[in-house]
Amino acid sequence: MSASTLSMDLGRDFSEIRDAVARICIGFPGEYWRRLDEARAYPEEFVAALTGAGYLAALIPQEYGGAGLPLRAAAVILETIHASGGNAGACHAQMYVMGTLLRHGSDEQKERYLPAIAAGKLRLQAFGVTEPSTGSDTTQIKTRAERDGDSYVVHGQKIWTSRALQSDLMLLLARTEPASATARRGEGLSVFLVDLRQAVGNGIEIRPIDTMINHNTTEVFIDGLRIPADALVGQEGQGFRHILDGMNAERILIAAEALGDARYFIDRATRYARDRQVFGQPIGANQGVQFPIARCHAETEAADLMARKAAALFDAQKPCGAEANMAKLLASEACWHAAEACFQTFGGFAFAREYDIERKWRECRLFQTAPISTNMILAYLGQHVLGMPRSY
Repeated sequence: MSASTLSMDLGRDFSEIRDAVARICIGFPGEYWRRLDEARAYPEEFVAALTGAGYLAALIPQEYGGAGLPLRAAAVILETIHASGGNAGACHAQMYVMGTLLRHGSDEQKERYLPAIAAGKLRLQAFGVTEPSTGSDTTQIKTRAERDGDSYVVHGQKIWTSRALQSDLMLLLARTEPASATARRGEGLSVFLVDLRQAVGNGIEIRPIDTMINHNTTEVFIDGLRIPADALVGQEGQGFRHILDGMNAERILIAAEALGDARYFIDRATRYARDRQVFGQPIGANQGVQFPIARCHAETEAADLMARKAAALFDAQKPCGAEANMAKLLASEACWHAAEACFQTFGGFAFAREYDIERKWRECRLFQTAPISTNMILAYLGQHVLGMPRSY
């Protein structure tokens, strides 16, 4: 199949999955997420419900106990969670890291870990890439893994490693060759599958980071961590290339979450604008209220098309870096604009926690920054798609 003949569904695709996930979400209303937000707690019950229904194993092949679904189906799952008022932050990492493990992991690694992950006996929800001194400049990370016989010894630090405290396994990117000795920026990096159950207290320390949203994110300090050589995923020195599969999947799935939030905000704003009476008429009769919501709907539908295209390319194993980045960019902006329109529509009530608008508003702001910032996407498009000089 060529990109020129690529096909994708329009409208309400995977309707059975949407309906089933929405039914699960009914059992976890706004009150549930508000309690977690206040306590900065991990959604154990919600994750257990999704795991029990098989949705966290959506991308794991059937031969390993998963559903063997395409990335688009996983996107639908996450979009539905966010459109229902929930937050899929505890779910998406287990989905997007599958791209690296499935495409580059050894048969032995997949046989050892995937059935247990599919069954909910193991969690793979932590992705150790970003570092305090390098930020988005992934190719310049300083965490190093040095070969020592049948092991690697790792030293370094990671930041913004979400759910490391709740995960059994972590995908870790480290330098196995000095940057000065490589011909290209992306070479000399390797990716490892680390068993946190053994590593914590034996070379790894994890500290939570207090943030404006309940994202369960952490700093990971690594000092003399010894991991077996068979923890290496794929080829040594090619780790950056290996995680690109996961990064493209991550952007597509995050775009789906942002779209779900946008639809949540538009639905809430629309219903409130129809029902709220001020000065003898519904506030939605005023163009100053109506037009921003209508514009957000148009932006969301446009972003949805790009997200579908990116997922279709990914599932067809075609290059999709530009489309994945554009999907994330457009969806995150549509989501933020919808959040602002909804906040303004609700007026003072948007500040009241019981309405859930302020919580979702805080949560969706993250999409402008992570997993890649808007400016980094624009720099990528300017250089790699439009052919302009490198801007940074």
